[in-house]
Amino acid sequence: MELYTSDRLAAARRAAAEAGLDALLIGPSADLRYLTGYDAHALERLTLLVLPADGDATLIVPRLERPAAEASPAESVGVRLVDHEDGTDPYGIVQDLLGDRAKTVGLGDRMWAEQVLALRDALPDAAQALAGAVLRGLRLRKTPAEVEALRRAGRAIDAVHERMGEWLRPGRTEAEVAADIAAGIREAGHATVEFTIVAAGPNGASPHHGVSDRVIVAGEPVVVDIGGAMPDGYCSDSTRVYCVGEPPAEFAAYYAVLHEAQRAAVAAVRPGVTAESVDAAARDLIAGAGFGPQFLHRTGHGIGLDGHEDPYIVAGNATALEPGMAFSIEPGIYLAGRHGARIEDIVVCTDDGVERLNTIDTELVIL
Repeated sequence: MELYTSDRLAAARRAAAEAGLDALLIGPSADLRYLTGYDAHALERLTLLVLPADGDATLIVPRLERPAAEASPAESVGVRLVDHEDGTDPYGIVQDLLGDRAKTVGLGDRMWAEQVLALRDALPDAAQALAGAVLRGLRLRKTPAEVEALRRAGRAIDAVHERMGEWLRPGRTEAEVAADIAAGIREAGHATVEFTIVAAGPNGASPHHGVSDRVIVAGEPVVVDIGGAMPDGYCSDSTRVYCVGEPPAEFAAYYAVLHEAQRAAVAAVRPGVTAESVDAAARDLIAGAGFGPQFLHRTGHGIGLDGHEDPYIVAGNATALEPGMAFSIEPGIYLAGRHGARIEDIVVCTDDGVERLNTIDTELVIL
């Protein structure tokens, strides 16, 4: 199954026209890679996809970046490459491509402000809107090829968790363990390491702790949240909790609550249910056990070419789940100054339920 095809450009053209946009202008981002397959560097030199709603796609690149663009799938999916030399005005190319035909253009949501303003000057008669409103709907439901890419990413990060006993032991620092994990992520097939959270003891009560020089002590829980991007661009993200020796009784008790809540939220996923109802499936159990205030964040986030994207599994999001939507299920309980826990799987909504893309056990792992 091919990931990067011309179908994506065609769908984006239709969606832009339906949204009243005359063109999409997309800079380096997951949106650009989604549409063209090109993983561009974000630089002060302009890289920009110009996609008219009724015309051919053109990718403007710095001349020194042209070989990388040519090596990407961009031309094979129907994108024409145009380069610009240092010292020339690339915004004039945008002007030439769109002229005065574009009355409203959709800009990439994460475009640099200096480029937004330069495009405003280049197209003074064109109103600017966000392209995300158009592209979000396309990226929200993964194709079978995208789901398979996420399966590969899930298997790769599972393989790293299965090696944790090689690295995680008393007397080592969080940073030392994280360095071994990062090497393991690459060895498992990832192209990049996006994050390695190794949070021991009281650091586990901070959901985005990262790492430190704290020495891991026997008998304390360690939250390990890791992820990266595969060569095709699709991301992994998985959290498990380990304990080097027997855990404190208090921790074991609330981990059992968390384990039940995570499983309940996974089981709640099916077409037609809302994102917020999946959040509630986990949150209600945790709150019922007296830990509601200690669940500090949403239950999940979408994943694909971005580590965080729609749909967000959170109270207030009434989006009905559809087959192909992929997201994390990651409730947590955090006791400040003592310890914390989070269990995270990536799942995909199927035609009749849910598939876990991380398949290793979610029980507390005693090393």
